Amino acid sequence: MADGTGPGGDEDGRPGRLSRERVLAAALELVDRDGVSALTMRRLGAELGVEAMSLYRYAPGKTALLDGVVEALFLELEDRLAEAESAAVAASPEWRAELHRIARITYEVCLDHPQAAPLVFTRFTEVPLARRAPAVLRDHERVLDVLWDAGVEETRSALVLRVFTAWVLGYVSVELRAMVDNPREPDPAFRLGLYRLPSEELPRLRAIAPALAERGGPEGLAAGLDALLDRFVERGL
Repeated sequence: MADGTGPGGDEDGRPGRLSRERVLAAALELVDRDGVSALTMRRLGAELGVEAMSLYRYAPGKTALLDGVVEALFLELEDRLAEAESAAVAASPEWRAELHRIARITYEVCLDHPQAAPLVFTRFTEVPLARRAPAVLRDHERVLDVLWDAGVEETRSALVLRVFTAWVLGYVSVELRAMVDNPREPDPAFRLGLYRLPSEELPRLRAIAPALAERGGPEGLAAGLDALLDRFVERGL
């Protein structure tokens, strides 16, 4: 073009120029709307109004796009943490209140992006620590800063980080697990498909399935986190 504006230019009203942040935000939006299976270079390029090839400078392939969606989630977490004031936890020291705040906002971000959140779990099992996005690593560092400022020694901090991460992500994964068999069925038992579970073999699971289908919410997250902090920080091993 004579004015030098290529795909993604904005001088004639077309979409604004590409940036890594814009590409990742669009990838997250696409996954939110249509699921992980819909995330391809061609589809993302169409969403952004550019050729798929122009995206490769920001993400060299599908795997990099998946990691980029995880990065976008953690960038959103950073933004929300920066905006939100520390929520007081009754009778809790400052370090504990801050860990509760980090856990709660992580929970909220994941539940706001239920299609994308499982990528956090799967990519953590495949991407080595040193290769994770800076926003992910800053999240780990954030928790360690809180623990070290509270006087938790280095070896114990590693253990508590492991326990904290396992609880928060594990709790989120349980909250997001698939439970509904037929969304259009008004009867709760048929909605959950309980007739598919053999009553003779699984009587207890059938009995509590309706309760399991309800989310535990931030209250359950907080209660479990307190129990873990009592065990691994306050009382030690």
